[in-house]
Amino acid sequence: MNKWMKIAYDEATEGMLANDGGPFGAVIVKDDKIISQAHNQVLKSNDPTAHAEVNAIRKASEVLETFDLSGCVLYTSCMPCPMCLGAIFWARIETVYYSATEEDAARGGFDDKRFYEMLDGKNSALNLKRIDAENSTKLFDLWLEKNDREIY
Repeated sequence: MNKWMKIAYDEATEGMLANDGGPFGAVIVKDDKIISQAHNQVLKSNDPTAHAEVNAIRKASEVLETFDLSGCVLYTSCMPCPMCLGAIFWARIETVYYSATEEDAARGGFDDKRFYEMLDGKNSALNLKRIDAENSTKLFDLWLEKNDREIY
């Protein structure tokens, strides 16, 4: 087993056995050194965003004191869900190694596959409706006027 994936696997096992959350673990590596490692803590924290990958990204950003994790590699025990993929994109992580698939997660009772279907416009109960656009679009005018803004 890959040494980094073993750490992700061990994180998943630890969190699952502690009833912190599902069987998911992640580790972020840069220059052959561990920057962060984490497991799913959805049940422990009652936070639906407390997935292993998101937790690892939060920790790595704190350690490196940056939101840009370019040059980091993420190892995760399962194919990242769409939310985690979004966090990975925002963090600028370019390489992700995963082990189990979304089919494995579905077999375990997790509905990642359903969310992938929703992204394809299938089986979605979400009603996404735009309102009050005039006021909110002005926020971007204010943003552009700031001299100290940092794009991310």
